[in-house]
Amino acid sequence: MRKILGLIPIIIFILIWQLVARAANSELFPSFTEVIKEAIYLTKDGILFKNFLASLFRVLIGFSLGATMGILVGTIMGFNRYINSTLSPIISIIYPIPALGWLPILMLWIGINEMLPITIVFICSFFPICYNTSYGIESVDKNYIYVAQSLGASKMMTLWKVVFPLALGNIFVGLRLEAGMAWRVIIAAEMIAIPTGIGALMMRAESLVRMDVIIVCLLVLSVMTFLFERFFLYLEKKTRPWNP
Repeated sequence: MRKILGLIPIIIFILIWQLVARAANSELFPSFTEVIKEAIYLTKDGILFKNFLASLFRVLIGFSLGATMGILVGTIMGFNRYINSTLSPIISIIYPIPALGWLPILMLWIGINEMLPITIVFICSFFPICYNTSYGIESVDKNYIYVAQSLGASKMMTLWKVVFPLALGNIFVGLRLEAGMAWRVIIAAEMIAIPTGIGALMMRAESLVRMDVIIVCLLVLSVMTFLFERFFLYLEKKTRPWNP
């Protein structure tokens, strides 16, 4: 029942969109039905699917590498104060720089190829997840660590069996937020420098004043951001059944 009620605002929004677009009767404001028709056409023609796969591949590779390295480095930093004191200043300096801020430098270093958007997504994912992981590890109550070690657990065993599970909440927060952010970043990177992908399709549509195609791309971005975030929320519930 709650899910059905949650659909009501969406249905109302679509109805208002449809009515206003019909009243405006402008190419710059296509109706919902026109957007859906264009989405079906682009899907049948293979244009949408080809560009979507290009963006999806870049997000999956960049985000997987960034998340893996972020969790690994963040865990080491959170569990070892000496490494933390060494790396923390560097992370603190680089972390505030927007991922797209690296684009001009990376275009010169890497060139305009598949590695460019993947590297942008990696940077976007690595630093926030690293920070959240490190903070989560550091925030674990030290009494749990003392109890585990007093019972004979090694440092690695304490980290894996006690500290890491208790820090999963913070880790998943970083994963959920950056899973959605990865899609936002890849679209922006493709709009600026890459000839394929959803972002590139949006730029071609803009040059042809095809607002319906632009909105289709935005809907794809919205759906994928939502699905990625929901996936990690589902994974968190399965991994942390005690989480309320």
